[in-house]
Amino acid sequence: MVLDHEFPPDIRVENEIEALTENGNEIHIACYTMKGYDLTDSYDSATIHRRSISKLTHKTSVGAIKFPFYFNFWRSFIADIFETEKFDAIHIHDLPLAKVGYEFAKNHNIKLTLDLHENWPALLRIATHTQSILGQFLSNDKEWIKYEIKYCKLADNVIVVVEEAKDRLINLGVEEDKISVVSNTLNTKHFDLTNHMPNPEFFTLLYAGGINLHRGLQYVIMGLKHLKNTTPKVRLQILGDGSYLPTLRKLAKDEGVEEIVEFTGWKPYKEMIKYVGEADVCLIPHVKNDHTNSTIPHKIFQYMYAGKPIIASDCLPIKRIINTTKSGLIYEYNNPKEFAEAVSSIISDEDLKLNLINSGKNKVLKDYSWEIDSKVLNQLYSG
Repeated sequence: MVLDHEFPPDIRVENEIEALTENGNEIHIACYTMKGYDLTDSYDSATIHRRSISKLTHKTSVGAIKFPFYFNFWRSFIADIFETEKFDAIHIHDLPLAKVGYEFAKNHNIKLTLDLHENWPALLRIATHTQSILGQFLSNDKEWIKYEIKYCKLADNVIVVVEEAKDRLINLGVEEDKISVVSNTLNTKHFDLTNHMPNPEFFTLLYAGGINLHRGLQYVIMGLKHLKNTTPKVRLQILGDGSYLPTLRKLAKDEGVEEIVEFTGWKPYKEMIKYVGEADVCLIPHVKNDHTNSTIPHKIFQYMYAGKPIIASDCLPIKRIINTTKSGLIYEYNNPKEFAEAVSSIISDEDLKLNLINSGKNKVLKDYSWEIDSKVLNQLYSG
């Protein structure tokens, strides 16, 4: 497995390692480190190989298609690992290193799997570093789409996280029979439910995750002004950090809801679970775009299993799963009033709230579990 980031943590990769090793595979991980982690390490029963990377080399990744410095780092790194280890397959996580993975697979006559956690070209279109003229030159959208199509067609297997992503690749000309959906479902063995319960004096809304323009929290904060007179009193807790945080703080003040918005900062995973337990409703307010219309966050399944109703924006996969599981309510992503109406519906209707809780948890255990998705993954390596 080749990871274009530090490891651990990464919930998806951790789940895949566990599933594949339990099925009798020996896993080696290649990843970089900028934090000075040990160059040889282990995770579970997998071996981790790390190589230190400079900030300058890492920054060249944005222009990797045009300039090969970043690819050359990985070519050398993987070749060095192969001098002492032999592999039957190479498993590339996310699109950027697809070319390096294909070259390695072809040279050594082994299978290539591309594991696409998200729609990479769409992610780059909304990323801050690609908005400048230089950024657009170094990370050209059309070039990344061509790159994606080329290496998805050349790969032996392509993994995506939702059906919408599979449909997208099929529409781009990738063969349907080589695409498998292995979703970001919940591995219940590693998710500890908390005993913490909501405070009856408040109706607590929880957001946990990164904080940027595309997370949609601006519309949530604007919607709070329609909820100032509820009983119990609504409060919003925002767990996380990011470049958009100062803008949200100012917005909360400008909207007159500053006293009911709590910015907690980033919290460790175990502490985040405590906040989930104390929430009445959990939020997934992402802005609807090409990226969010073809990926799914882990937290949707975490919230369902924790017995929390979800209020989410109308991004296609999120909308489909919530409507199918009847685990929450959907609002138009940029409509603060519609968001507020969804909150009011759950506050005023205890039966609705209980139905959302029970339906969501049952569906995670029955239809949206890692136990199901891990079998799809293992099938790819069972031949």
